[in-house]
Amino acid sequence: MSGFLFCPLASGSSGNCAYASLNGAGILIDAGLSGIRAEKAIAGVGNAKSLKAIFATHEHIDHICGMGVLSRRYRIPVYATQATWDSFDNRGSIGKVDKFLKKVITPGVPVEISGMEVEAFRIPHDAADPVGYIVRADGKKAVVATDIGHATDEVRRGIADSDALILESNHDLDMLWNGRYPRVLKERINGDKGHLSNDAAGELLACAVTGRLKRVYLGHLSEENNSPLIAYCAAAAALGKLGAKHVSLLVAERHLPSEVVEL
Repeated sequence: MSGFLFCPLASGSSGNCAYASLNGAGILIDAGLSGIRAEKAIAGVGNAKSLKAIFATHEHIDHICGMGVLSRRYRIPVYATQATWDSFDNRGSIGKVDKFLKKVITPGVPVEISGMEVEAFRIPHDAADPVGYIVRADGKKAVVATDIGHATDEVRRGIADSDALILESNHDLDMLWNGRYPRVLKERINGDKGHLSNDAAGELLACAVTGRLKRVYLGHLSEENNSPLIAYCAAAAALGKLGAKHVSLLVAERHLPSEVVEL
């Protein structure tokens, strides 16, 4: 396949990774899979040897565990904000990355990778300097927006006028509050720097739905406090209220690549 391709390779607390490519040249947003899992996932949509960059949203392990391995194995530059790099270096969480492969990205300042324009935007989450990403190519826009405690104006602007969107739909509020997690963890998950509920994701979709929106992937679902069916039904109801019959809605696979969308 050629053209501008986009999909999640895995999404959830066991690992997060998204893929975008233009005419065969690919990038990853996060690499929260082991090196072997990541290579297998990429093989379903492209070629690991064709990866030109890896972009980090933040330093949590489910987003970075294979990042250093892939960078070292294929000599892939890793892009992250300075505060995220400081966290990597202080914790040694992705291992040693060649200094020539360490790239600092500034939110709001795009970088060009093989014809794709990649721009970070800040998100509210309990990390050093967490970001979502916009990838533009061929006049199209794909967005990764997960690990979001609440919708901010910057998040709304980031997802606006998307052609494809990975949007967090982490938990069902009733399942969370009636579940077995300790109170402090429930409050963290539902806090301003935690994760988006199904209801909050549905409300946020109103900022993304235009005539150009083609595909929405619901991402980062909790295994404990959500289900694919509940998340899908909540988002489908929100899209129905918006009259967005043209939008294809999928729940991102937890352990496998999801269906690729060609933009």
